Amino acid sequence: MPKLSKVSSEEVINSAKKELKGHGYIASAEIATALYLAQALIKPILIEGPPGVGKTELAIATSKLLGKPLIRLQCYEGLDESKALYEWKYGKQLLYTQVLKEKLSDILEDAGDLSQAVEKLHAFDDVFFSEDFVEPRPLLKALWEKNGAVLLIDEVDKSDQEFEAFLLEILQDYQISIPEIGTVRAEVPPVVFLTSNNTREIGDALKRRCLHLYIPFPEHKLEQEIIKTQMPDVPQSLSKQIVNFVQSLRGMDLKKLPSISETLDWTRALVLLNATELEPHLVRSTLNLLLKFQDDIEHTNPEVPTLIRNAIKDT
Repeated sequence: MPKLSKVSSEEVINSAKKELKGHGYIASAEIATALYLAQALIKPILIEGPPGVGKTELAIATSKLLGKPLIRLQCYEGLDESKALYEWKYGKQLLYTQVLKEKLSDILEDAGDLSQAVEKLHAFDDVFFSEDFVEPRPLLKALWEKNGAVLLIDEVDKSDQEFEAFLLEILQDYQISIPEIGTVRAEVPPVVFLTSNNTREIGDALKRRCLHLYIPFPEHKLEQEIIKTQMPDVPQSLSKQIVNFVQSLRGMDLKKLPSISETLDWTRALVLLNATELEPHLVRSTLNLLLKFQDDIEHTNPEVPTLIRNAIKDT
């Protein structure tokens, strides 16, 4: 990406948007700006917003754009450092223990007394608890990547507050302390994305270490551009009707509003059904792709003819 010192901020943002689009991601100016600043300032991005608006996809597109591996940590309640950071290769340690037992007489042959024997055995502690016996999990993998990586900590709001506290050292200094090995520092800091669906409030300490980015449901023009990028063969008139219909649904009182991912699924379904425009029977038979609760479907069904008329009228 171009540097702010040489080009205008508008050029920087447009360049970032163009590069992301080249990898299938349609970004708003806010998204492109946050991505540029996160790399320039070497700070993580905390992305919040409704499910399905492209939070995870931004990390995937950035991985492709930078040519760096994507390392993903899916958060859940009860996640701890053994699953997120590292585990010991216990099977390998047991195998080496057996080898050590078989060689024990040779090792202790020159030991003059008990203290010397114990000292010789202690020399093997560092072998058993070294990097050779570490099974890296996503966080440690990201720190160990020689040329850097894109680290996606997905749905961090599903983890416990204790895990949030555990993340602070990594997000502050891109390092982590392992008691048996010492401090592991990243040679090239990873590009870090944390996503949240706002199921709980994220702690202030974590937020302070991150750039904050909120991705809302897209505006009409942006959503149409996303459809065009993902499915260029969809007729423009049908694409407009789809976006008009979905945007109207988001104005209704529903349990779960349709997101970008639902819009794309619905569009693919309509194309498979050879639709050229929205029709009541076709919309009703495919509403389950847009709405995930039966109450929402039943609430919407009587409004379908009106919604379709408005969607077609605005095209």
